[in-house]
Amino acid sequence: MKRANARQINLASQPFRAERAQMALLAGVCAVLLVSLLVLTGLILHARSEAVGLRRQLDTASTTLKKLQREQTRFSAVLSKPQNADVFATSVFLNEVIARRGLSWTRVFKDLETVIPANMRLLGVRLPQTAADEGTGANRVQLDMNVGTTQPDAIVGLLDRLKQSKLFGAAELVNQTPPTQNDPLYKFRVTVSYAQKL
Repeated sequence: MKRANARQINLASQPFRAERAQMALLAGVCAVLLVSLLVLTGLILHARSEAVGLRRQLDTASTTLKKLQREQTRFSAVLSKPQNADVFATSVFLNEVIARRGLSWTRVFKDLETVIPANMRLLGVRLPQTAADEGTGANRVQLDMNVGTTQPDAIVGLLDRLKQSKLFGAAELVNQTPPTQNDPLYKFRVTVSYAQKL
């Protein structure tokens, strides 16, 4: 009787297996895979919601752009009517006046002093055009000057000085008037590009 019991308890007939360690390892791997699956699912859902938001923003921007284009077309049609030409011309004039006020006339005259020869006088200056020069950050204008001198060759010196100056560009002699009995000066009209730093 004791031998029969001994055979049933014999460990050699049923060897020990480390099933508990294998099960723990498999459970850990499954947990890691499950967490990875949840993270990836969350990322996918988040990306989808962002894509939906971006599509909505794009649709809104597209709708706004189409609306603005329609308004621009409507405004252009109104401005192109002959009866509105005077209003448009007045608007352009007022914009030019505003641009001219941004220019310092004191600075213009100081800069002209550096280039006008001593034997020449500045009789008048006007500003027909104004444009912003994006490259230099300067207010680029086209000056229309009237100068007078008793020596006609002084105009050559003025044109050379304007050309060599960093503030002025190439000058153009528009016309000249000889002296009269009442006015002993040779008069010249010169246009030149001028850049004033704001």
